[in-house]
Amino acid sequence: MKKLVLSALALSIFAGASMAADYKLDPMHTNARFNIDHFGTTTNHGGFYGIEGNVAFDPANKTGSVEVEIPVASLNTGSKDFDHHMQSADLLDVAKFANITFKSTEWVFNGDKPTEIKGELTMMGKTNPVTLKATKFSCYDNPMFKAEVCGGDFTATIDRTQWGVDFLVDMGMTKDVVLQIQVEAVKQ
Repeated sequence: MKKLVLSALALSIFAGASMAADYKLDPMHTNARFNIDHFGTTTNHGGFYGIEGNVAFDPANKTGSVEVEIPVASLNTGSKDFDHHMQSADLLDVAKFANITFKSTEWVFNGDKPTEIKGELTMMGKTNPVTLKATKFSCYDNPMFKAEVCGGDFTATIDRTQWGVDFLVDMGMTKDVVLQIQVEAVKQ
């Protein structure tokens, strides 16, 4: 009986471990967009593309990790002049800080799906906590990659001044920036 219990325990540990998988972000289906109110009249928006990163995901044990690198030079607002201004020392200072990074510290699950990913966002040389809330998440067998793909849509609102991005705040422009992140990652 003791052997049976130990065998069952070993099998359950092995089965749980076999559910864990590593994924690589698909830059074609991964982006980070932002929206910021422009003096109560309109909403400025843009996005970052060419994002690279790695994900480990284990729905059985309700764990995960993610590390993402966002190239600031990939910023696209739809206006080259606005892109250049946002990349200048007034705002994101791409000459000094070429990348924005996010590293998760905790995943919160409901069943086998993450509902929040807590982590550290580093921008402009400063690191602060950010919680990304999942508005959608799923995994599927992708016919093009011939592999499992997991992904979702996430959102957060940050106070940009925590990272030293305080351009025009003293003149009444909001500090709050809404982030919308779309991520798909391919199982390796």
